[in-house]
Amino acid sequence: MAGADTVSTIQDSMDGAGAGERLSRDGIVQAAITMIDHEGLQGLTMRALGQRLGVEAMALYRYVTGREDLLEAVIAELLSGLREDLDDGLTDSWQGYLQALAHRVRRIAVEHPGIFPLVATRHPAAPWLRPPLRSLELVEDFLDTLAGHSLSDEQIVGIYRAFTSFLLGNLLLEAAQRGAETSPVEEPLDEGGAQIANDDGQLDLTAQPAIRRCRALLSEDRSAEEFEIALETLLDRLELDLSQ
Repeated sequence: MAGADTVSTIQDSMDGAGAGERLSRDGIVQAAITMIDHEGLQGLTMRALGQRLGVEAMALYRYVTGREDLLEAVIAELLSGLREDLDDGLTDSWQGYLQALAHRVRRIAVEHPGIFPLVATRHPAAPWLRPPLRSLELVEDFLDTLAGHSLSDEQIVGIYRAFTSFLLGNLLLEAAQRGAETSPVEEPLDEGGAQIANDDGQLDLTAQPAIRRCRALLSEDRSAEEFEIALETLLDRLELDLSQ
């Protein structure tokens, strides 16, 4: 994750001639994270980021193909290593796994409220996956972990749906309360190389056997049913609270 001094460190390393040659994709992504944290999504443009790094905007295009590619890379960076960061002491049960995962995702929303709406709302790896668990690797780990606790595919996908809805509802609200912009910044523009999945029929799921097995279940639209269940659960909880 980017610290507050990430950009100044990158700038110091690029002083003088040859600054463009010292750029890297990782450095640009870390600088973009810091810039969004401090100035919001509206403040992130290729020109402004180039100025922050002491180079012309065109120099950035050797490493990212445009703003869309940069935003996708920012999200991937924040989600990278998420599974490895979970507390092993909590993951012996499926309930503990969900607890640990939920708190780890919340940390992203708390530490980077300006970026979390991107994690929650932008293109998942396939249209039948649900943010914020938006990558094939994350969802494969989720399905495989719960399958290891003797749950059926139907039970696992049901948990996945309820869990992601819970995360989105709570963490988007929390991010907004921390000043995040939850409306789209602009119409998405693919400038030629962003890794945005537009056709899940082309996905190779050879490395994700759990997703391949559950794909039909993941593709089902149960939005109305999920809404009713969540609403009834909320009303039951409120009634219980009021009766005590």
